[in-house]
Amino acid sequence: MTSKNKSIITKRDRHNAILRWMFMGSALFNYETQQATSVVWSLSKLLRKIYPKDDDYVAALDNHFKYFNTTTAMANIILGATTAMEEKDGIKSKDAVQALKTSLMGPFAGVGDTIIWVLLPTVMGSISGYMAINGNPLGAIAWIIINIILFWVRIKLFDIGYTSGVKLVTEFSDRLSLFTSAISVMGLMVVGTLMSTVVKVYTPLTFMTGKVKLAVQTGIFDKVMPALLSVLVTWAVYKMLDSKFWTPTKIIVAIIVFSLIGSFTGILGVMPTK
Repeated sequence: MTSKNKSIITKRDRHNAILRWMFMGSALFNYETQQATSVVWSLSKLLRKIYPKDDDYVAALDNHFKYFNTTTAMANIILGATTAMEEKDGIKSKDAVQALKTSLMGPFAGVGDTIIWVLLPTVMGSISGYMAINGNPLGAIAWIIINIILFWVRIKLFDIGYTSGVKLVTEFSDRLSLFTSAISVMGLMVVGTLMSTVVKVYTPLTFMTGKVKLAVQTGIFDKVMPALLSVLVTWAVYKMLDSKFWTPTKIIVAIIVFSLIGSFTGILGVMPTK
């Protein structure tokens, strides 16, 4: 590895990597690892300079092949920070890199989706569209300028992430193990939150005996632990992924079949809106 005052990768290397990501961030999307393939393709040349040894290079690529998904623009900050961490500490930073990506991709997606996919198109798109409808060419020009500015901002976000990552591993290197533990805990919290908010499992079954009527979902499962069924389903999927027999495609098909059978028999149903 290099000294603190010398970088392995240049500014040109970084910008080349982030341009590859900006154009292909979602183009290689898949249902197993989502944007991970795009991350690997985007950073592959950059990582080759960081890891001259083939074994380290392959290990780093395998690490980035793990699940990753966030707003493409906000991913620039995350990838910039992980690049700095890998440049400084090499393959030893593998666990910290993965923990950082896992803990930040959810919160950053919320920010990025709100600003880039909701705020900008709604506010600025409406203004530009209204001007264009009324025959004012400034509407189209304004929208083009906005996208040019956004393009430049996305490049700078990678530089900001890289600079922050450098500070993290140089100024706080003695606390890096504490930081790794902290973001690992945050990552687990994010995954735990996703179980209850994204994985929706509901049973409309009702226990009845005489005049006693008790909803199984709200009266039993939710009393034991909210989103208990969601947690059990998530746990079952993780156990299936550990098996050599179950592939992601087989698991998706199994979930569809299970859902259809559950709906037909009345064991599963649509969660009522509050």
